[in-house]
Amino acid sequence: MTLSRVAAIDVGNDCVKALFGKLDHDLYIPNVMARDTEDRPVIGIEELNEKDPLDGIHIRVHSPALKENNNIYRVGNLATKSDNATELDPGSTKSEEDQTLVMLFAALALDAVRDEVSESSNKKGDVIDANYTLGTGLPLREVKEGKDVGYRAQLLGSVHQVEFLVTPKYQGKKVNIKFDQVKVYPEGFAAYINLVMDNDLNIINKDLIDKRILIQDIGGLSTDIAVIKNRNVDDDKAQGFNIGISEYLEAIREEIRTKHGIELDSRRDVVDIITRKNDRNHIMVKGSRTSVHDITDRILLELAKKQYRFLRNVWQKNSQTEICYFVGGGSAVLKEYIKTLNNNLDGYNIEFFEDEKESIWMMANAYYKLISDFVQSNEKKKKESGAKKETVSN
Repeated sequence: MTLSRVAAIDVGNDCVKALFGKLDHDLYIPNVMARDTEDRPVIGIEELNEKDPLDGIHIRVHSPALKENNNIYRVGNLATKSDNATELDPGSTKSEEDQTLVMLFAALALDAVRDEVSESSNKKGDVIDANYTLGTGLPLREVKEGKDVGYRAQLLGSVHQVEFLVTPKYQGKKVNIKFDQVKVYPEGFAAYINLVMDNDLNIINKDLIDKRILIQDIGGLSTDIAVIKNRNVDDDKAQGFNIGISEYLEAIREEIRTKHGIELDSRRDVVDIITRKNDRNHIMVKGSRTSVHDITDRILLELAKKQYRFLRNVWQKNSQTEICYFVGGGSAVLKEYIKTLNNNLDGYNIEFFEDEKESIWMMANAYYKLISDFVQSNEKKKKESGAKKETVSN
């Protein structure tokens, strides 16, 4: 019997963040994919296998959950170099997009195919049967609309296959993915769990436990504001908005192309330009270092103002709120703009994570804590049930 491996995966609109097993493996993959053909040109197999698999993810995906089944894709870094690369569009619903599932399956397959994992799986030649207990999440808005039920059902009860085509180290291998359990958490609640608890679900932030908190999660395609009261998300007061940072990154990318004639591969390149430590808000134009500060400032300030209005409106409806935490990749980008607006306007008690990596990985970390707790609780129940049966038989 194949053992079920724990997976916690945040399919973010910018990147996929995934944690596996006993935190023995993690993955960070740009959420970009491109339709492709079976044979992609490479110089030679020997050279191919010296490369990092994450730079050459080339797969065929078969799953009854997909609207377009059995297609071939370039994924992640490899896809960013394609003319037909696709990223999730503003207004799309994460739970209903093939791209969400393809990225999820790709991350799982990249974990399962590694020698240290596949050796303990049911492996026959180049075919690996991998079982997972998955913790993942959806925006609050989608959970409130009940879309988590359908999303979970798509994953459970079917076998989803990822075949590695021209991928370094893994070419020719197939992974059959089956889920023993799937938990889909609302993203706002997950962020709260991560704020107050460690990996063993012990409380590490007692000051926050009984406070009234807002958590504003600025993602790629949407913004969720969770209202935490009495240690739970207040579903009636939680708000979801169809505005994220992706369309503003796209606007920056387009304006740089129009003004400077520079074609950036993806939104990921824009994020790098506006967040890197050195030469922030600068690009190279014909070999000359050129500022794009005027473009990034104007466009990001426009989004920051909208995000601040969301905060103001939700806070007014929850007047006894004590603090708002900003989380998500969008918060890391907009942090200084929102701080400046707040200092000049209402002066709310708001908090950002100075460690950008912590903010970006927050959801994946939270799903890991929640799914690990679920597994431990299940194991405890089985032991207690077994002990009772033994007592009765004696």
